[in-house]
Amino acid sequence: MPAMQNMAILGSTGSIGVNTLDVVARHPDRFRVVALTAKASTGVLLAQCKQFSPEFAVLMDAPAARSFEQAIVEAGLTTRVLYGVEALEKVASLPQVDTVMAAIVGIAGLRPTLAAAASGKKVLLANKESLVTAGALFMNTVRHHGATLLPIDSEHNAVFQSLPREFNGDLDRCGVRRILLTASGGPFRTLPLEAFACITPEQACAHPNWVMGRKISVDSATMMNTGLEVIEAHWLFSAPPERIEVVVHPESIVHSLVDYVDGSVIAQLGNPDMRTPIAHALAYPERINNGVNALDLTAAGALRFEKPDWARFPCLALAFDALRAGAGAATVLNAANEVAVERFLEQGLNYLDIPRLIESVLSAVLAPAAHTLDDVLNLDHEARGRAWAWQARTVHAAGAGTIAVAARS
Repeated sequence: MPAMQNMAILGSTGSIGVNTLDVVARHPDRFRVVALTAKASTGVLLAQCKQFSPEFAVLMDAPAARSFEQAIVEAGLTTRVLYGVEALEKVASLPQVDTVMAAIVGIAGLRPTLAAAASGKKVLLANKESLVTAGALFMNTVRHHGATLLPIDSEHNAVFQSLPREFNGDLDRCGVRRILLTASGGPFRTLPLEAFACITPEQACAHPNWVMGRKISVDSATMMNTGLEVIEAHWLFSAPPERIEVVVHPESIVHSLVDYVDGSVIAQLGNPDMRTPIAHALAYPERINNGVNALDLTAAGALRFEKPDWARFPCLALAFDALRAGAGAATVLNAANEVAVERFLEQGLNYLDIPRLIESVLSAVLAPAAHTLDDVLNLDHEARGRAWAWQARTVHAAGAGTIAVAARS
């Protein structure tokens, strides 16, 4: 019988965290929840604490933690409530924790995810920004401390499943020609370009296949999510940018593919449900039931594959540019994108301003290689400052009626 895995779930109230707990609840003999963390969704977190009785619950600020602690006492629970980034790092490196689900969105997840790797944990990586912003530092930490790294993004998990079990980072030795990452194309794959200036946050968050948080939904609409995944694949699989290709696949049934030199192409298929990669990583190398319906290919019908439209998705091109530039360019890219998406969701930017802001910040910020966590965070801070300044200038100009938004060609 498999040993019990003791888990910390960073970002338990988001879509990945909720799906992780759904799988965990199906296997109480295999998984025990030690710690849960959330940014602000205290109602969901309280319900999770009642169901799973973790030793620790973490929120981001003291007032929310004090209020939540009172709710924990009133519920008759013994969960200890902590707050702040240091608390996230603490629960990610607890000696009684074996496995850490890293599902905090954005660079906010970097420090606790890095702490988990430095503690030699089994890290289930859903926080792609840890690799995008600090790829060399993160991978060196994983190797130096003997951590186990398993990808949760459906694309990278599909590549992982399609590579040989003995893959050690040498594509040539395994006969791999290319890694093909699939992307749905999001809600605007066929929308006329002249309509892009009128796209609303609600439209951008209405993904046709996946249920995700608002930030990731916007990233999927712009295909920046796929761009970040290209950078993540570079670090996970030691793949140079010229050996990573993106294929638009609207049905989201083929989650990614590996092309071999003998002409074989191996892919992982399944319904678009994040419980599949989550369960795969949780039980690896075994397989467990996760509640996902079996794939019915006859019902799925035709599967389409298209080349990405670079004029429609300039953010994807910017991500490839940042990867090729190397050093800290991907850190700058991520910071600028986080600011741009935040302002778009708050209706402070036009949809077409997102790639314009990112491109401007990439051009303006010198991006030396980051060797330490402080290097990464300082570069991120500088890029965010440039992004906020660009946004402020754009809003001011728009208010004066002097700006015209145009699609990047």
